[in-house]
Amino acid sequence: MASSRLILLAISMVLLSSIAMATDYVVGDEKGWTVDFNYTQWAQDKVFRVGDNLVFNYDSSKHNVFKVNGTLFKSCTFPPQNEALTTGKDVIALKTDGNKWYVCGKANHCAARQMKLVINVAPSSSAHSIVSSIFGVVMIATFVIATIF
Repeated sequence: MASSRLILLAISMVLLSSIAMATDYVVGDEKGWTVDFNYTQWAQDKVFRVGDNLVFNYDSSKHNVFKVNGTLFKSCTFPPQNEALTTGKDVIALKTDGNKWYVCGKANHCAARQMKLVINVAPSSSAHSIVSSIFGVVMIATFVIATIF
């Protein structure tokens, strides 16, 4: 019975270590998702990876977020309104690699006020996986030692 609990705990720690390694990127940092901000410059020194999150903070009475494709991004064209994210604190999990495009669909914010973001999401790195695995092994060893003594 105790060994099955230990195994369950060990597996949980390994899985949680992968989650703990993800990065939350607050779009626009302290400025948030707003007009007249250079999101291209903001994103250029960041490495977005599968498993990370984008956090869009904004005034929901003034802005929204649409996830679009490259064509809609270039033309500042939007999907139906019911596809907009509108909470003012939207978290988007980056689940696949490749280019991702986001725009504000309010007023003329995308075309005239630069309220648009494009990022490239890289696959999870092997270094990231190694760190997660090492963390998991250390956690397992800690619990095994604690259980024995």
